[in-house]
Amino acid sequence: MSAPMALYVYAISDDSHPLDLDGIKGVGASPAELHTVRGDSLCAVVSEAPEDLSVARRDLEAHHEAQERLWAEGTVLPLSFGFVAQDEETVRAVLEERAEQFTQRLEELAGRAEFNVKGLQEEDAVLRSVLEESPEARALNEATRAGGGTQQDRLALGQLVAEGVQSHDEALAAEVLAALRPLALTEKVAPPSRQYFVNASFLVEDERGEEFTRTGEELAERLGEGVELRIRGPLPPYSFT
Repeated sequence: MSAPMALYVYAISDDSHPLDLDGIKGVGASPAELHTVRGDSLCAVVSEAPEDLSVARRDLEAHHEAQERLWAEGTVLPLSFGFVAQDEETVRAVLEERAEQFTQRLEELAGRAEFNVKGLQEEDAVLRSVLEESPEARALNEATRAGGGTQQDRLALGQLVAEGVQSHDEALAAEVLAALRPLALTEKVAPPSRQYFVNASFLVEDERGEEFTRTGEELAERLGEGVELRIRGPLPPYSFT
């Protein structure tokens, strides 16, 4: 007797979802076809779990593409990458044990989508801004140019620039959040990083999706040269499941 087949789980839906799985590619180098496991009122979309699953571009893209195809047809709860269940009985048991919780969340997310906003700025542009706004930093920069100035001058300049960049990033992030927050139901904001001065996900009602995108694009133009806002959406509500 063969061992139960481990399953990779993509999403959960209710039984009203059309679940058209034709042509959806799953994860793995040789992806198995997607199929459903049904509970009393809920369904899980799964495929045979590959042995070669990895956090690589191929599998991440397949995971998200499957979820986005499903989301386009109706509301689903997208699971995090890498969720593997022991077998169909395990999946069915979870669907039935947590049916009330899953159903409530599906109802809460119906007619809503996620928009992700990332803000980047060119390093040269922000450094120019810091020097323009700080006479002290500008003087130290002149003093240390071409190897001049003391070690203390260089340390002081580095500290002023770091503080100025942080302040500049915080101001830009606050402006972006203030403009987009009124158009969303809720948000999740990641800590700022060296790459992004803002990285936030917003849960937006479908009827406000175009307005949200348009507002983001207009804001990007106002922020000026050297600043870029990347807006992705509508997406399945990855951050709000």
